[in-house]
Parts: sequence; structure tokens; C-alpha cells
Amino acid sequence: ERLAGAGVDAEEKAELLAAQVEEQALRLPDLEDALRQSQNNANEQRNAVAQVQQQIQVLAAEQRNIDEQSRQLETRFERLRADRNALAAPDEARLANLRSQLDDATEAQELTAARLEELQEAVPRLDDERRERQQAVNQETARQTDLSARMEALKALQEKVKTDGKLRPWLAKHGLDSLQGLWSRIHIEPGWENALEAALRERLSALEVGRLDMVRGFVGAAGSDAPPARLAFFTPPAAALPAPAGSLPRLADLLRLDNAGLRAVLADWLQGCYTAQTLDEALNRRDQLQAGETIFVPGGHAVTAHSVGFYAQDSEQSGLLARAQEIEHLEKELRAQALISDEARTALVRAESAYADAAQRLTTVRREASEAQGRTHELQVEHLRLSQLVEQTRARSEQIGADLAEVEAQLADLQERRVTAEARFEELDMQLADSQERHAQLGDRVIEAERKLQECREQQRSLERQAQEATFSQRSLEARRAELARTLDTAASQIQSLQDERQRAQGELERLSDAAAQGGLQDVLALKL
Repeated sequence: ERLAGAGVDAEEKAELLAAQVEEQALRLPDLEDALRQSQNNANEQRNAVAQVQQQIQVLAAEQRNIDEQSRQLETRFERLRADRNALAAPDEARLANLRSQLDDATEAQELTAARLEELQEAVPRLDDERRERQQAVNQETARQTDLSARMEALKALQEKVKTDGKLRPWLAKHGLDSLQGLWSRIHIEPGWENALEAALRERLSALEVGRLDMVRGFVGAAGSDAPPARLAFFTPPAAALPAPAGSLPRLADLLRLDNAGLRAVLADWLQGCYTAQTLDEALNRRDQLQAGETIFVPGGHAVTAHSVGFYAQDSEQSGLLARAQEIEHLEKELRAQALISDEARTALVRAESAYADAAQRLTTVRREASEAQGRTHELQVEHLRLSQLVEQTRARSEQIGADLAEVEAQLADLQERRVTAEARFEELDMQLADSQERHAQLGDRVIEAERKLQECREQQRSLERQAQEATFSQRSLEARRAELARTLDTAASQIQSLQDERQRAQGELERLSDAAAQGGLQDVLALKL
């Protein structure tokens, strides 16, 4: 009962203190607002004081700046007057003379530059032409060398095979080795050499003798000294026989001969020999042939009325006529090539001379151009310097006049600003005194508001502590009461258990008859109680 009464008192006290804490907490916002308002008012006034002080400082700095600017402007004014008095008059006559010299030098430089540009374009062109001429000389010389080598090779081959190896000893024996074969004395249209060789065969290498009767002496009395290989001799007739009429082109008409005797001999040997450009053409015309007549094509193949014979170079002597004509052609071509090579070398000499002359003139003109450019540059620099000096003197005089007028205007403006600043300074000094007094009053209000707020907060903290202590005491009493209730419940449970045990023991005691058992049961009951 005492614990219950104490718990009720503690609960009432806790509720009372909680109400006081809540009431005190409601007063804090008003006090805090009052403090903030006082602080804001004080801060605003302090800012106003600071602004006035700042304006005074700015005004003081401006006055110092005005004084400094005035001193600087006065110093500058005196210096400008001294500079104007020290300016020298420009040398206009010397400037005009330099202008005339510069014009002459510029004209000379332009002429030299034009010559230099012309030579700079000409020298590479002449150098290219010189290289082209050198290349042409090399090419023509190489061609001449190639032609000479080909001709010498053909001559060597021709000399080697012009006489059958078997015949050389026999011809030397009979003193005939100095005679030239027929092939060396005749010519035919190019491309028909094989056809003529096919038609003449060994007669192409025939040897000319004064009389054919002489041939009997070459073979001996019994014919034992006959030539060891095929060999023909001929004696040109006094006049040629008339050529028979025919529709086919004759092989003899392709010959190019100046000797009438040789023409007569070959006309006789080529009697019945005709030409066709192709084998098909020859085959198509074979029905026009008479007995013993033959059509030859450029390759040497022969077509008769009833046969076709194919030509092939089957001996060393084959191709003698073609090589002979090629050698003659090469000799003519080599002579022409020699002239071409000489002309190319002459052109090279002229090109080298022209290039050397142009290169030498280019060196001279380049030096003259450099000298002219240097002279012009010197005059330009001097003219520019003097022109700048004249212009600078004129501009400086004008600038000094403008600067003097500007300085006078600035000095007048500074004097006006000084008077205005002094009046403003007196006004701000009075405004600062009023603002500082107002700020002191507002500061006192802030201190008072802070004191009230602090007292309220202290009182609230005290009430909060008391409320916490009351709540703690209430909770302690409640915990104690709960603990006692649990103890009572436990004791009641134990009492009930003992009573039940006692009843069971009493029942058992009644069943026991002997005194010892009765005494032991009483001991047990006493022990449990």
C-alpha cells in the first residue's frame, strides 16, 4: 500500500513537472525571436555605422588620391612644357633627297631583279636542255656502237662462211681464191633474198671467168682435180636476150643491177622464175605455169605446176645474200648515225656553252641584285628612320599640346572634386556620431534579451531535470511494485504447493500404523515447512 501511494505521488509530480516544462518551452520561441530581432536591429545599425565609416574612409582615400593626382598632373604639366621647348625642327630637305635616292635605287633594283628572274628561269631550262643533249649524245653513241657491233659481227660471219671450207684449198691451188662470189655483186629488193637463194642455189656463189673454156684446165686431164664441192663459173654475155612475155611477175625484175652482163646472166638463170607474195597466191597461180617454171615466195618456198618445195637454210653459206644486203644497209645506217651523233655532240657543245654562259651571268646578276637590294634596303631604312623622326616630331608636338590641354582640364576637375569631398566629409562625420549612439542603445537591448533567454533556458533545463528525476522515481517505484507482485505470486504458489504436499503427507500418515513412520513423517513435514 505504501508503494502504491508513493507511485501515485510520483506520477502526479511527474505530470506537474512535464506541464511546467511544456509551458516553459512555449516561452522560449518568443524570447528567441525577441533576441534575434534585437540582434538584427543591432547588426543593421552596426552595418550602417560601418557603411558610414567606409564612406568616410573612401572619401579620405579619394581626397588623398586627389592630392596625389594634383601633384602628378602639375609635375607632368611642367615636364610637357619642357619637352615642347626641347623639340627640334624636322630636316625636310634631307628627307626629300633620300626619297629621290630611294626612287633611283628601287628602279635599279627592279631592273636587276627582272634580269635575275629571267636568268633564274633560263638557267634551269638550259640545264635541262644540256642534260637532254647529253642524253641524246649517249643514246646516239650507244646506237652507233650497237650498229657498228652488229655490222662487225655480220662481217665476221660473212667472211667466215662466204666460201665453202672444202673449196678454199682448191681455189687457192688454182689461184682463184681472190675472186668474189656472185652474191657480193648483186642486189635484190629487201625480203626476197631467200627466194633468190632458193632459185640460184650454188650459182649464187658463182665465180666470173673471162672464158668458160678455161674451166677445163681446172679439172685436169682425167677429171681428177674437180672442185671438192659444188661450184659454178660464168662468163657474162655481150647482150641480154629479150625476156619472154608473161602474166606473172618475174623474179629477175626484183634485181637491182648496174652491170648489163650480170643482168643478162641472171636473166638467163632466172628464166621461168616468178614471184608471189604468199604461198596461197602461188598455189592459186600454179595453173598458169609452163613446164620448168616456178613461183617463189619471199620465204624461199617454190611452187611448180605439180609440186611445192619448202626452203630452209641448210648450210653455212645460206643467208649470204641477206647478210650482204644487211651489211650494206648497216654501213649506210652507220654513216647516217655517225652524222647524227656528230650533230648531237655539236648540239651538246652549244647547250653546254649556253648553260655555262647563262650560269656565269646568273652569278654576276645575282651579285648585282644583292648589292642593289642592299643599297635599296639601306636607303629604305634611312628614309624610314628620318620619316619616322619627322612624323614623330610632328606627332609629338601635337600630342604635347593635347596633353597640356588635358592636364589643365584634369587639374580643374580635381579642384572641383576636392571642394565637393570636403563638404561631404563634414556631413558624414555628423552622420557617424548619430549612428554610433543608436548602435550602443541597440546593443544594450541585445544584452537584455540574451539575459532573459538565458534565464528561461536555465529554468527549462532545471524543470527538465526535475521531470526526468520524477519520471525515473516513478519508474523505479513501478519496477519495485512489479517485483513485489512477482514475489507474492511466487510465495502464494509455494504455499499452495506446501499445502498440497501436506495433505498428501497427512493421508500417508494416516495409513502408517507404526510410531516410527509417524515420527519420520512429522520430521519431513517439519523440514519442508
